[in-house]
Amino acid sequence: MPRYEGVSPSVVRRLPRYYRFLRELLAKDVHRISSRELSQLMNLTASQIRQDLNCFGGFGQQGYGYNVDALIGEISGILGLERGYRAILIGAGNLGLAIARHMSFETKGFNLVGIFDKKRELIGQPVRHLVISDVNRLENFCGVFSPQVAILCIPPAAAKEICERLIPLGVRGFWNFSHYDLTLDYKDVAVENVHLGDSLMTLCYHMSELTED
Repeated sequence: MPRYEGVSPSVVRRLPRYYRFLRELLAKDVHRISSRELSQLMNLTASQIRQDLNCFGGFGQQGYGYNVDALIGEISGILGLERGYRAILIGAGNLGLAIARHMSFETKGFNLVGIFDKKRELIGQPVRHLVISDVNRLENFCGVFSPQVAILCIPPAAAKEICERLIPLGVRGFWNFSHYDLTLDYKDVAVENVHLGDSLMTLCYHMSELTED
């Protein structure tokens, strides 16, 4: 059963944004903030913020607002950022390498424990604290390290085969850049699909609104 039954996906998607803004406030030595002040920073309504946080029990005090330090801890716990899920990355092309090198996995709830590719010229190359491994060694690696999450930076045609290998090995979460819809074939996995092109087209829409006569 879900830890927070009935919470809408839109509320869950706002939680990382709350977390990011609160961390920025803490870095500026701000330790207390009202829902109205937070709403002005985040371009949300104060009512929306209160409703979102009340889905998880609320955390503010009337007349005081929110304790920034405490709220960061609460949201971190809701998101599970302390869990350190073991993750592997499949596909060490330009996108995969950029993610492996620049994403701060440890602060986002994950530990990157392996990187895989099929290209011989990439195998053995160092990336951060790891080296790129041959994707043919995936089963052996998973038998030893038991990763729970896979980051897919591979073409859609390769994604289905990789998933068929990973799911029996215990992988239950996918950060999916492949454009292959895993949920069509696998109902009991957690999937976060990332479509960079969709985001760019959304920007195009907003630009067209600005430039319309």
